[in-house]
Amino acid sequence: MVAPETSLTNQQQPQHGISTAQTTALAERRHVQAWTDPEWQRLWLTLDRMPWRTLALVPAGEGAPADFTLTLAVTLSRTGMSHVGAPILVADGTQVPLDQLTAFQADVRACYAGGERVIIALSAAALSPTTVSMAKDSDAVALCLMLGHMRNGEAKRTIKMIGASKFLGSIIVHPDGTVPSANPDPHHKK
Repeated sequence: MVAPETSLTNQQQPQHGISTAQTTALAERRHVQAWTDPEWQRLWLTLDRMPWRTLALVPAGEGAPADFTLTLAVTLSRTGMSHVGAPILVADGTQVPLDQLTAFQADVRACYAGGERVIIALSAAALSPTTVSMAKDSDAVALCLMLGHMRNGEAKRTIKMIGASKFLGSIIVHPDGTVPSANPDPHHKK
């Protein structure tokens, strides 16, 4: 079974979330709830129009804080819940070991089989042997890039390992947590 840290129904914001001024790169954001930011809302509305029940958020490579995709997943979930008025679950797949992979994937499937949408936060493919499997098992993937912290070559390797057809697009984030551009478009250049 999935450990409490990887609970699918835990809607708690990560300890170092966007709306606090803590130690992670994403935490240096202004003191507002990110899901009220128009850029996050535009990103959500773009993602909401696309067909997915499970959406994996995969870092383009190493270089971001450990909670990078989990923070993005929680922010997108809260933004989406404010829009649709229904739960959008977050699954923390950033530290799922091989011996818990099958149980984690079964938990995710049970949630979407019950009608829930699930956003899955993953670690960089180079850091976790289970990331590629979880991304391939999801309906869609968004490549998450932190400007100035990730290499283009790592992004290309990540896309190749998962398969370009799984990607809806990319989410580009400044180190301060602002979203300068959201590019989830199945026709964008990879």
